[in-house]
Amino acid sequence: MTSRIAILGASGYTGAELVRLIATHPGMEIAALTGERKAGQEMAAVFPHLRHLDLPTLARIEDLDLSDIDLAFCALPHATSQEVISALPRGLPVVDLSADFRLRDPADYEKWYGQPHAAPELQAEAVYGLTEFYRDGIRGARLVAGTGCNAATGQYAVRPLLEAGVIDPDRIIIDLKAGVSGAGRALKENLLHAELSEGTHPYAAGGAHRHLGEFDQEFSAVAGRPVRVQFTPHLSPMNRGILATVYVEGDPHAAHEALASRYREEPFLQVLPFGTLPSTRDARGSNFVHIGVIGDRMPGRAIVVAALDNLTKGSSGQAVQNANLMLGFDETAGLMLAPVFP
Repeated sequence: MTSRIAILGASGYTGAELVRLIATHPGMEIAALTGERKAGQEMAAVFPHLRHLDLPTLARIEDLDLSDIDLAFCALPHATSQEVISALPRGLPVVDLSADFRLRDPADYEKWYGQPHAAPELQAEAVYGLTEFYRDGIRGARLVAGTGCNAATGQYAVRPLLEAGVIDPDRIIIDLKAGVSGAGRALKENLLHAELSEGTHPYAAGGAHRHLGEFDQEFSAVAGRPVRVQFTPHLSPMNRGILATVYVEGDPHAAHEALASRYREEPFLQVLPFGTLPSTRDARGSNFVHIGVIGDRMPGRAIVVAALDNLTKGSSGQAVQNANLMLGFDETAGLMLAPVFP
């Protein structure tokens, strides 16, 4: 059977990536697209790279008839999804790509996002969308909250190490480089080519980045006690990609074995041979995560590096992977695209 899909917020980067992935999905059909500021336009006018597809015209959310929709992706800006999803039909499965439902405690949401949560009853219902660790809950979920792309990358590198107890939970440093598409499509002065190119700079340093809320929540749950990591993200002049370099205290070979063992049966998680480190270019445009481990010159310290595409595995690909579980498809359906190189 074919599932009819709506993409709310199709005029942004993650919405366009959803269209790209679902266009060749064997069991999904795009039946509705919205773009509030682009309503009435064709997707070919908004994203010319999609002009070969026969797609619905962009509409306003309030003008949609969702009675025959089987699942909706919500690719709207943060703080918008709460109101929109609250108004959707109660039985409609939703995969949300925003930050609105990632944090389980409403007090944590208010701490990190500076405002009270507008739909705490939905927040309590949401299943965190890091597929490889929450797939059982995702299968039966009505609402899945996609992870932050930075948060996903760091977790893929660290969670198995905490689970196996092979690192010191109090000595984790995550140094991360992120491509500019992670900042969205809205015009911002600091994202102009002349402002961004030929340089890399840290942002939200010193504990100010909102994805720290996800790290705190998830790492503490795994360890069974509070875990607080050091995390510094950097904006890098590339369109796509995230590279997380993680410094931990523990035996590097034990760390490599913990990662290799945990991800051995995972179709999208590839642990490289010990001593080999990944590059964002080798995951670009794909739903794969590449992870490498080396030893530090200091005995008892390891360096773990994870690379993924922020728009695919970090967001829209992860969303499709979760939707596959919710709709009963093979988890890899529509997602076995090879990375784009060069």
